[in-house]
Amino acid sequence: MRHGDKQNNLGRKKAHRDALLMNLACQVITHKRIVTTLAKAKALRTYVEPLITKTKKASSKEEISHNHRIVFSYLNDKAAVKELFTVVAPKIATRPGGYTRIIKLGIRPGDNAEKAMIELVDFNEIYGNSIATAAEPAKKTRRSKSTATTTKKAPKAKAEAPAAEAETATDSPETAAE
Repeated sequence: MRHGDKQNNLGRKKAHRDALLMNLACQVITHKRIVTTLAKAKALRTYVEPLITKTKKASSKEEISHNHRIVFSYLNDKAAVKELFTVVAPKIATRPGGYTRIIKLGIRPGDNAEKAMIELVDFNEIYGNSIATAAEPAKKTRRSKSTATTTKKAPKAKAEAPAAEAETATDSPETAAE
């Protein structure tokens, strides 16, 4: 029984799974987005987000070097650690969490596996700066009550018209029969 076991083993033993997540995390950090299966993307999210959080929690020089060592023990890639602390950390400094986004891409034709793209949220040019747009107030449009009520009444009037025509149509055959 697997009561309380929430970790997805991904069909691998621990050493293989750790190596897989380590390589995927390095690729996400260096390339900012990767395409993989949905199960791997969800497992990667729980692996990489605490590492990104460690880049923010440094106040003294000793803590910074300590966090470098901790992150390096999870990634084993100097280039990825340097990228994480120099490029990614300043961009996500104000974000309270949720550094990655998973977008489902459909199924893979060969084995019908569900594909997903996992990306770092602040590095997406398509969606833009979600934090900057959230800070600006949205434009409010004012509408008068009269336009709102006339648009609501107009469909009712059209619905009543066919019913009235149907009544007149039924009345005429009755009068013709009498």
